[in-house]
Amino acid sequence: MAEDKTAALRRRFYKNVGVEDADGGFLIVLDARPVKTPGKASVVVATRALAEAIASEWDAQGEKIDPHAMPLTQIACTAIDKVAPNRDEISAQVVRYAGADLLCYRVDNPADLVARQLEEWQPVLDWLATAQGIALRTTTGLIAEDQDPVAMERALAAVDTLDDHELAAMAVMVQTTGSFALTMAVINGHLGWERAADASQLDEIYQSELWGADREAEQRLRGLRNDIEAAARYLTLHRT
Repeated sequence: MAEDKTAALRRRFYKNVGVEDADGGFLIVLDARPVKTPGKASVVVATRALAEAIASEWDAQGEKIDPHAMPLTQIACTAIDKVAPNRDEISAQVVRYAGADLLCYRVDNPADLVARQLEEWQPVLDWLATAQGIALRTTTGLIAEDQDPVAMERALAAVDTLDDHELAAMAVMVQTTGSFALTMAVINGHLGWERAADASQLDEIYQSELWGADREAEQRLRGLRNDIEAAARYLTLHRT
């Protein structure tokens, strides 16, 4: 018998959703009561635009509350519960992606995929080196390439300029794309999230073009794209 995935979801316990001014930001309320993180902190965000977008996620819930349908809420809770008290740890996790960046590991055949990787990936690495001073080395195959310690120090310095909510969104994006370079390009407005998503899925797209689409793979990639879009949207709203 197929498992009912909605069985464990919490029932909607509120009627009205709103946004209120709070010290240092905006508070999302359910029937005039603050939305709480899993750690029991009130969800307060920096801009009304972001607060209203999060409120819309709560308002859109049906009879049961599906946390997976509320990505902005999840990022906000992560920023408050996990990033704020553990910044050094989260920053280190994010920077580790620079040490094994997707864009740094190239194929040596077939020729057309080699060309596509060079065309799509190298300009992003070039921008990262020029604009951010973070020069990452590339290699072919799966053997790990040690990155320049100076580049890694600069990567950490760049991450340290982000506030908790920006870092929470960056963590989602870097984990989803597998690329510090692509994530930095989106965060700094050099690349739109759609192009970053396409670049992060370049190999999978190539294989589907060559051998045909696989439904399960397509669903997985669509889910990853949704996560990238949500993180990019969070950043935009947070900075609005």
